[in-house]
Amino acid sequence: MSGDEALRRVEGGRWVVSRAWVMEHTGASAATVARWYGQRAQCPEGLRFPEVACTIERVHYYDQEAVEAFWAAWREDVGTGRLRRAGRPRGDGRGNHGGGWGRARRDQAVATALEELKHAGGYQRGMATRLAREHGGNERSWQRAVAEARTLYGHEDSQSQGYTAERSSDGKREAGAAQPVP
Repeated sequence: MSGDEALRRVEGGRWVVSRAWVMEHTGASAATVARWYGQRAQCPEGLRFPEVACTIERVHYYDQEAVEAFWAAWREDVGTGRLRRAGRPRGDGRGNHGGGWGRARRDQAVATALEELKHAGGYQRGMATRLAREHGGNERSWQRAVAEARTLYGHEDSQSQGYTAERSSDGKREAGAAQPVP
């Protein structure tokens, strides 16, 4: 089979084209064509990428006229400026990409880790592992939560600079009034 036959062929009396032909014809990346096909159910009828017309040797082929009609409607409605946008969507920089538990769960884990730091009088080795065992989740997520809580804990300590808390004989903080530093 020649290279051109792999891209475009006649099947059932009509021209059908492969994704490689669609990429060549539109200038879209493989990820963009895959996204068009994967998200066609969410698109309005006129902007919907065509359904697979046939599959030959594990290669999907689409009706050429339907692809050309899709591409004309896409260029008119959307344009080609956003054509190469594919892959991972932008998030808030903290792992929240519109799905999953997001920042709310992370904030809850940070609050739990901060309470643990306050209770222990500071960071102790193995704290993330222990929190993962006690509260569930993976250790790496708890490591990130403890790191963020340590920053907050350090910030709280710097806010109260000029004062020292009373400490017991084992060096841990005790509840009670803070005393000014002489």
